[in-house]
Amino acid sequence: MRVRVGGHDAFVYTGSRNADPAAPNVLFVHGAANDHSVFALQSRYFAYHGCNIFAVDLPGHGNSAGEALDCVETLSEWLIAFLDAANVQRAALVGHSLGSLIALESAARHPERVDRIALLATAAPMAVSVELLAAAAANDHVAFEMINGWSFSAPRQLGGNQWPGVWMTGNAMRLMERMRAGVLHADLAACRDYANGLSAAAGIRCPALALLGGRDVMAPARAARDLVKALADVRVVTLPQCGHSMMSEQPDAVLDELRRFLQ
Repeated sequence: MRVRVGGHDAFVYTGSRNADPAAPNVLFVHGAANDHSVFALQSRYFAYHGCNIFAVDLPGHGNSAGEALDCVETLSEWLIAFLDAANVQRAALVGHSLGSLIALESAARHPERVDRIALLATAAPMAVSVELLAAAAANDHVAFEMINGWSFSAPRQLGGNQWPGVWMTGNAMRLMERMRAGVLHADLAACRDYANGLSAAAGIRCPALALLGGRDVMAPARAARDLVKALADVRVVTLPQCGHSMMSEQPDAVLDELRRFLQ
Protein backbone atom coordinates (compact mmCIF):
# COMPACT_ATOMS: atom_id res chain seq x y z
CA MET A 1 0.00 0.00 0.00
CA ARG A 2 1.16 3.54 -0.71
CA VAL A 3 0.28 6.54 1.45
CA ARG A 4 1.03 10.20 0.71
CA VAL A 5 3.12 11.67 3.54
CA GLY A 6 4.75 15.09 3.43
CA GLY A 7 4.41 15.40 -0.34
CA HIS A 8 5.94 12.00 -1.11
CA ASP A 9 4.62 8.48 -1.53
CA ALA A 10 5.44 6.18 1.39
CA PHE A 11 5.26 2.42 1.01
CA VAL A 12 3.82 0.28 3.79
CA TYR A 13 3.40 -3.49 3.94
CA THR A 14 0.04 -4.53 5.40
CA GLY A 15 0.19 -8.29 5.02
CA SER A 16 -2.19 -7.91 2.05
CA ARG A 17 -5.04 -7.47 4.53
CA ASN A 18 -7.68 -4.77 4.70
CA ALA A 19 -7.68 -2.82 7.93
CA ASP A 20 -10.31 -3.75 10.50
CA PRO A 21 -11.42 -0.64 12.46
CA ALA A 22 -12.03 -2.80 15.53
CA ALA A 23 -8.59 -4.43 15.52
CA PRO A 24 -5.45 -3.14 17.26
CA ASN A 25 -2.78 -1.49 15.11
CA VAL A 26 0.91 -2.41 15.08
CA LEU A 27 3.47 -0.21 13.29
CA PHE A 28 6.88 -1.71 12.47
CA VAL A 29 9.86 0.65 12.00
CA HIS A 30 13.07 -0.68 10.46
CA GLY A 31 16.68 0.28 11.14
CA ALA A 32 19.51 1.83 9.15
CA ALA A 33 19.75 0.95 5.44
CA ASN A 34 16.88 -1.52 5.81
CA ASP A 35 13.24 -1.60 4.78
CA HIS A 36 9.96 -3.23 5.79
CA SER A 37 11.12 -6.67 4.67
CA VAL A 38 13.30 -7.21 7.77
CA PHE A 39 10.04 -7.73 9.70
CA ALA A 40 8.63 -10.20 7.16
CA LEU A 41 7.88 -13.04 9.58
CA GLN A 42 6.74 -10.93 12.51
CA SER A 43 4.56 -8.50 10.57
CA ARG A 44 2.86 -11.24 8.55
CA TYR A 45 2.09 -13.22 11.70
CA PHE A 46 0.27 -10.33 13.35
CA ALA A 47 -1.55 -9.50 10.12
CA TYR A 48 -3.12 -12.96 10.20
CA HIS A 49 -3.72 -13.02 13.94
CA GLY A 50 -6.10 -10.21 14.64
CA CYS A 51 -4.05 -7.04 14.08
CA ASN A 52 -3.80 -4.32 11.48
CA ILE A 53 -0.11 -4.13 10.67
CA PHE A 54 1.84 -1.36 8.99
CA ALA A 55 5.49 -2.12 8.18
CA VAL A 56 6.77 1.13 6.73
CA ASP A 57 9.64 2.01 4.47
CA LEU A 58 11.09 5.22 5.91
CA PRO A 59 11.63 8.14 3.49
CA GLY A 60 14.25 7.33 0.88
CA HIS A 61 14.29 3.65 1.84
CA GLY A 62 12.92 0.69 -0.06
CA ASN A 63 9.88 1.73 -2.05
CA SER A 64 9.32 5.06 -0.30
CA ALA A 65 10.09 8.28 -2.17
CA GLY A 66 11.79 11.37 -0.82
CA GLU A 67 15.16 11.93 0.81
CA ALA A 68 16.40 10.04 3.84
CA LEU A 69 15.99 12.10 7.02
CA ASP A 70 19.04 12.41 9.27
CA CYS A 71 17.29 13.38 12.52
CA VAL A 72 15.39 11.09 14.90
CA GLU A 73 13.09 13.91 16.00
CA THR A 74 12.16 14.66 12.38
CA LEU A 75 11.64 10.96 11.70
CA SER A 76 9.33 10.67 14.70
CA GLU A 77 7.17 13.49 13.34
CA TRP A 78 7.15 11.77 9.95
CA LEU A 79 5.92 8.61 11.66
CA ILE A 80 3.02 10.45 13.28
CA ALA A 81 2.24 12.09 9.93
CA PHE A 82 2.13 8.60 8.45
CA LEU A 83 -0.42 7.53 11.08
CA ASP A 84 -2.52 10.57 10.16
CA ALA A 85 -2.32 9.78 6.45
CA ALA A 86 -3.24 6.13 7.10
CA ASN A 87 -6.18 7.17 9.34
CA VAL A 88 -4.69 5.34 12.33
CA GLN A 89 -5.44 6.99 15.67
CA ARG A 90 -3.37 4.77 17.97
CA ALA A 91 -0.81 2.03 17.44
CA ALA A 92 1.78 -0.10 19.15
CA LEU A 93 5.24 0.71 17.80
CA VAL A 94 7.87 -1.95 17.12
CA GLY A 95 11.24 -0.45 16.21
CA HIS A 96 14.61 -2.04 15.45
CA SER A 97 17.88 -0.16 16.04
CA LEU A 98 17.34 3.31 14.51
CA GLY A 99 13.66 2.40 14.40
CA SER A 100 13.68 1.88 18.16
CA LEU A 101 14.87 5.45 18.67
CA ILE A 102 12.13 6.73 16.35
CA ALA A 103 9.54 4.72 18.30
CA LEU A 104 10.90 6.04 21.60
CA GLU A 105 10.79 9.68 20.51
CA SER A 106 7.33 9.26 18.97
CA ALA A 107 5.92 7.83 22.19
CA ALA A 108 7.43 10.68 24.21
CA ARG A 109 6.13 13.41 21.89
CA HIS A 110 2.72 11.92 21.16
CA PRO A 111 1.64 9.66 24.04
CA GLU A 112 -1.98 9.88 22.93
CA ARG A 113 -1.08 8.07 19.69
CA VAL A 114 1.03 5.22 21.09
CA ASP A 115 -0.31 2.21 23.02
CA ARG A 116 3.05 0.57 23.76
CA ILE A 117 6.57 0.35 22.36
CA ALA A 118 8.85 -2.58 21.60
CA LEU A 119 12.49 -1.52 21.32
CA LEU A 120 14.60 -4.13 19.52
CA ALA A 121 18.42 -3.96 19.55
CA THR A 122 18.22 -0.55 21.16
CA ALA A 123 20.65 1.74 22.97
CA ALA A 124 20.64 5.34 24.13
CA PRO A 125 22.83 7.01 23.26
CA MET A 126 23.52 4.84 20.19
CA ALA A 127 27.21 5.12 19.42
CA VAL A 128 28.45 4.94 15.82
CA SER A 129 32.12 4.44 15.03
CA VAL A 130 34.02 7.21 13.26
CA GLU A 131 35.35 4.75 10.69
CA LEU A 132 31.87 3.52 9.82
CA LEU A 133 30.51 7.04 9.44
CA ALA A 134 33.43 8.03 7.22
CA ALA A 135 32.95 5.01 4.98
CA ALA A 136 29.20 5.68 4.74
CA ALA A 137 29.81 9.35 3.91
CA ALA A 138 32.08 8.27 1.06
CA ASN A 139 29.52 5.70 -0.14
CA ASP A 140 32.28 3.14 0.29
CA HIS A 141 31.12 -0.47 0.12
CA VAL A 142 33.30 -1.21 3.12
CA ALA A 143 30.60 0.44 5.27
CA PHE A 144 28.22 -2.37 4.34
CA GLU A 145 30.94 -4.92 5.02
CA MET A 146 31.57 -3.48 8.50
CA ILE A 147 27.89 -3.52 9.36
CA ASN A 148 27.47 -7.07 8.12
CA GLY A 149 30.46 -8.21 10.15
CA TRP A 150 29.16 -6.55 13.30
CA SER A 151 25.46 -7.33 12.94
CA PHE A 152 25.59 -11.11 13.22
CA SER A 153 26.94 -13.26 16.02
CA ALA A 154 29.95 -15.36 15.05
CA PRO A 155 28.09 -18.71 14.82
CA ARG A 156 25.43 -17.24 12.53
CA GLN A 157 28.02 -15.92 10.10
CA LEU A 158 28.75 -19.57 9.36
CA GLY A 159 25.13 -20.31 8.48
CA GLY A 160 22.50 -22.28 10.34
CA ASN A 161 19.53 -20.05 9.60
CA GLN A 162 16.18 -21.13 11.00
CA TRP A 163 14.64 -20.24 7.63
CA PRO A 164 15.76 -23.04 5.25
CA GLY A 165 17.55 -21.75 2.17
CA VAL A 166 18.01 -18.20 3.45
CA TRP A 167 21.53 -16.76 3.47
CA MET A 168 21.46 -14.24 6.30
CA THR A 169 24.58 -12.21 5.60
CA GLY A 170 24.05 -12.35 1.84
CA ASN A 171 20.49 -11.09 2.15
CA ALA A 172 21.56 -8.32 4.53
CA MET A 173 24.30 -7.22 2.15
CA ARG A 174 22.00 -7.13 -0.85
CA LEU A 175 19.42 -5.11 1.06
CA MET A 176 22.00 -2.47 1.96
CA GLU A 177 23.39 -2.43 -1.58
CA ARG A 178 19.93 -1.57 -2.91
CA MET A 179 19.83 1.65 -0.89
CA ARG A 180 20.44 4.95 -2.62
CA ALA A 181 23.71 6.81 -2.10
CA GLY A 182 23.71 8.76 1.14
CA VAL A 183 20.92 6.83 2.86
CA LEU A 184 23.18 4.85 5.17
CA HIS A 185 25.11 7.95 6.22
CA ALA A 186 21.88 9.82 6.99
CA ASP A 187 20.67 6.91 9.11
CA LEU A 188 23.92 6.57 11.02
CA ALA A 189 24.10 10.32 11.61
CA ALA A 190 20.57 10.22 13.03
CA CYS A 191 21.64 7.50 15.47
CA ARG A 192 24.82 9.31 16.46
CA ASP A 193 23.19 12.70 16.97
CA TYR A 194 20.14 11.60 18.93
CA ALA A 195 20.71 12.89 22.47
CA ASN A 196 17.16 12.90 23.81
CA GLY A 197 16.77 9.18 24.45
CA LEU A 198 16.98 9.15 28.23
CA SER A 199 14.81 12.25 28.62
CA ALA A 200 12.24 10.79 26.26
CA ALA A 201 12.23 7.47 28.13
CA ALA A 202 11.73 9.21 31.48
CA GLY A 203 8.47 10.74 30.25
CA ILE A 204 6.96 7.59 28.74
CA ARG A 205 4.23 5.83 30.70
CA CYS A 206 3.00 3.25 28.21
CA PRO A 207 4.28 -0.35 28.53
CA ALA A 208 7.65 -1.00 26.90
CA LEU A 209 9.64 -4.04 25.84
CA ALA A 210 13.42 -3.90 25.48
CA LEU A 211 14.53 -6.90 23.42
CA LEU A 212 18.32 -7.11 23.39
CA GLY A 213 20.95 -9.34 21.81
CA GLY A 214 23.51 -10.88 24.13
CA ARG A 215 26.07 -10.88 21.32
CA ASP A 216 25.06 -7.57 19.77
CA VAL A 217 28.15 -5.55 18.80
CA MET A 218 26.31 -2.71 17.07
CA ALA A 219 24.13 -1.92 20.10
CA PRO A 220 25.49 -3.93 23.05
CA ALA A 221 22.99 -4.86 25.73
CA ARG A 222 24.98 -2.89 28.32
CA ALA A 223 24.40 0.29 26.27
CA ALA A 224 20.66 -0.01 26.99
CA ARG A 225 20.99 -0.07 30.80
CA ASP A 226 20.35 3.62 31.39
CA LEU A 227 17.48 3.62 28.90
CA VAL A 228 15.86 0.66 30.64
CA LYS A 229 16.21 2.35 34.04
CA ALA A 230 14.52 5.49 32.71
CA LEU A 231 11.42 3.66 31.45
CA ALA A 232 8.61 3.46 34.02
CA ASP A 233 6.99 0.23 32.78
CA VAL A 234 9.46 -1.98 30.95
CA ARG A 235 10.04 -5.66 30.39
CA VAL A 236 13.62 -6.57 29.47
CA VAL A 237 14.46 -9.72 27.52
CA THR A 238 17.95 -10.65 26.36
CA LEU A 239 18.46 -13.30 23.68
CA PRO A 240 21.81 -14.72 24.87
CA GLN A 241 23.31 -15.96 21.60
CA CYS A 242 21.86 -13.28 19.32
CA GLY A 243 23.47 -10.41 17.45
CA HIS A 244 22.07 -7.13 16.16
CA SER A 245 20.12 -8.57 13.23
CA MET A 246 17.86 -10.48 15.58
CA MET A 247 14.86 -10.79 13.23
CA SER A 248 17.11 -12.85 10.93
CA GLU A 249 19.17 -14.68 13.53
CA GLN A 250 16.36 -15.69 15.88
CA PRO A 251 13.09 -14.94 14.08
CA ASP A 252 10.97 -17.29 16.17
CA ALA A 253 12.32 -15.97 19.47
CA VAL A 254 11.66 -12.39 18.39
CA LEU A 255 8.15 -13.29 17.30
CA ASP A 256 7.46 -15.13 20.56
CA GLU A 257 8.51 -12.12 22.65
CA LEU A 258 6.42 -9.76 20.52
CA ARG A 259 3.44 -12.08 20.87
CA ARG A 260 3.76 -12.03 24.65
CA PHE A 261 4.08 -8.27 24.69
CA LEU A 262 1.47 -7.28 22.11
CA GLN A 263 -1.17 -9.94 22.63
